[in-house]
Amino acid sequence: MADHHTRADTRHWLDRAACAGEDPEIFFPLSDTLAPGAEARAALALCRRCPVLSACRRWAVEHGEDNGIWGATTAAQRRAIRRAAADEGTRPAYRRRHHPADDGPDTAPQPVG
Repeated sequence: MADHHTRADTRHWLDRAACAGEDPEIFFPLSDTLAPGAEARAALALCRRCPVLSACRRWAVEHGEDNGIWGATTAAQRRAIRRAAADEGTRPAYRRRHHPADDGPDTAPQPVG
């Protein structure tokens, strides 16, 4: 059942993606570097104006997508994100959540007035 839920969530952001209907070849340039060249510029420009850029990038990082441009990142950039998260022993920053209860009683916000 979890797999069905994941597909439904993925479909939701994919339906709103700026790349929907675009030629998929622009998202798979020949070079895969940290600083992509001219062949990736069209894809990156489209990604940067996309309303679901963060969801796309998060999906690609979490699912180990190792080809193409996703969420304005190259495969090499996503590998670096995964390596950095593994090296720190933490999840990527966008996956971290701050819970006030974790702060303890001394750091709880005080009422004003």
